[in-house]
Amino acid sequence: MAAFAAALLLARVRPAPGSIGAALWPGDVASAATALQAVATTSVTVTTLTFSLTVVTLQLASQQFSPRLLRRYARDSATKTVLTVLTSTFVFTITTLSFLDTKNRVPTPALLIAMVLGVASMAAVLAFLTHIVREVRVDSMMQAVHDETATAIGMFYPDGDDPRPRSPDELELDEAAGTTVYATGSGFVRLVDVPALVECARRRSALVRLNARPGDLVVARSPLATVWTTAHGAESLEPEPDVPAAAINAAVTLGYERTLDQDAAFGFRQLQDIAVKAMSPGINDPVTAATAVGHMADLLVRLAGRRLGPTVHLDHDGEPRAIVPDRDMRYYLDLACDQLKRFAAEEPTVLAALLRMLRDLAVVVHDREHAGEVHRAADAVQAALSPTVSQADAEQVHDLHRRVRIALAGDCTRAYADRSGETRSV
Repeated sequence: MAAFAAALLLARVRPAPGSIGAALWPGDVASAATALQAVATTSVTVTTLTFSLTVVTLQLASQQFSPRLLRRYARDSATKTVLTVLTSTFVFTITTLSFLDTKNRVPTPALLIAMVLGVASMAAVLAFLTHIVREVRVDSMMQAVHDETATAIGMFYPDGDDPRPRSPDELELDEAAGTTVYATGSGFVRLVDVPALVECARRRSALVRLNARPGDLVVARSPLATVWTTAHGAESLEPEPDVPAAAINAAVTLGYERTLDQDAAFGFRQLQDIAVKAMSPGINDPVTAATAVGHMADLLVRLAGRRLGPTVHLDHDGEPRAIVPDRDMRYYLDLACDQLKRFAAEEPTVLAALLRMLRDLAVVVHDREHAGEVHRAADAVQAALSPTVSQADAEQVHDLHRRVRIALAGDCTRAYADRSGETRSV
């Protein structure tokens, strides 16, 4: 619309003969029409090229990496900017062309701007080609997913030593006494408005516990939350007669596509998809799979310093008002290891990468429960090794399994005593 309006205004500006404005275009109306037609034709051609490259990129990302990566390309600002420039150039040029008349003077300002837009369109396409080549690289995709997931972890999970959130285990909740709130819509839980939940519960002296985590699929008329009254303190929780069902549903944003805003597990899912796709017979790229495992290793180490599982949120008086469930370390370890270890049973390189990931996590876990989960995951990865693998290749997996146990015992020096080329790279 802006390009159309600008063309309507500038097409009426026709400098008088002999003026500086008229001297900027020495040709006549016919030559101006030819130039505008060339710009319009070129803009349509490069727009088609841009759409084609975008479609090919989406197809490549979906087939070879993960269909869950398409959302990232759909919101790519560079693609939107290039298409905006190309469309604006075409609209401005065609509108200006329609105002050309052999009986009138050449609208020099509009003509010059059309030429500038033509040059800008070519520059935008060249920049887009550079951008798309960089973005289509699997390393760039994994890095982008890693960064977004790390941001979600930092924003949604409290620090491990944060004294403010209390554990739900401290509250004696009578499941039979709670009042159930049912979902009014369907979709994945994208966002939970915790302040709204806390305020809603505070106004009614109640405690609200969500029954769905960010990333969970909720179906309409299924249980979404449970509400208890806390009028006499958290020790005497009773059914809440006036259930604010509409307010609770409004605090939970649903959609038919998962997002990374509060769902760090979705980032792990995308990295796991890339790793599993890399191990498919049609691609057979264990190096890419091992690289994806390396990204998950860093994210797991970040999670180790956070408080996982359900979190109790307090009001300004320190009263528990909302319980938001979430995933624990066992869930994340299963998500990072289970699928990939099955697909990589005959590829010791990837199994070794999983054990290196667990060793890196073993160094930083201080919780006994988390340490037990790391030990369990390491045993499962070792057990997944196919008996058809040669003894020399299998020894690498067994050696790294031993080093995970050494790291859990606290001897980091021995855990990393092997050569770096076998432990830190692929």
